[in-house]
Amino acid sequence: MIGFAFCGSFCTHARCINVLEILAKQYEIQPIMSETVYNTDTRFGTAKDLCTRVEELCQKPIIHTIVQAEPLGPKTPLDLLIIAPCTGNTLSKMANGITDTAVTMAAKAHLRSDRPLLIALATNDALSANLGNIAAMSNRKHVTMVPMKKDDPVHKPYSLIADFEKIPSIVPQLLG
Repeated sequence: MIGFAFCGSFCTHARCINVLEILAKQYEIQPIMSETVYNTDTRFGTAKDLCTRVEELCQKPIIHTIVQAEPLGPKTPLDLLIIAPCTGNTLSKMANGITDTAVTMAAKAHLRSDRPLLIALATNDALSANLGNIAAMSNRKHVTMVPMKKDDPVHKPYSLIADFEKIPSIVPQLLG
């Protein structure tokens, strides 16, 4: 089973849903969301609509609390955990051992089991405040970063975004 975790880069959720649609046709998916994503309506859509769509695709209820996420390591191991989108905030927390959301708990529990974690980053401060965190997580055992590119070099010179479309081709490599 693959875990697919959403963080609050709301402008990228549509792209991540497209990836989830592809993966859900081939794999059993356990959806996970940060509490913020699970509960927040934005200009990109309502939390209810997003949650309904994700649960329809995965045919499983969304894990959205720390308590629900904790068993994902030893008791209910995932073959792979994908965090897409992963915000700079979540990346920073993981790099520094902070576990205060369902997504960071899922990642911590998952990595305890020495299983692969795929991070699809989307952050406006990748080439500034988060550069050290990218390096730290890239160097961590069992962690793979989806290739990134600048999404708006003129207006957001420090921003990087994962090439989400590459996720379906990376997954089989990580599952071995």
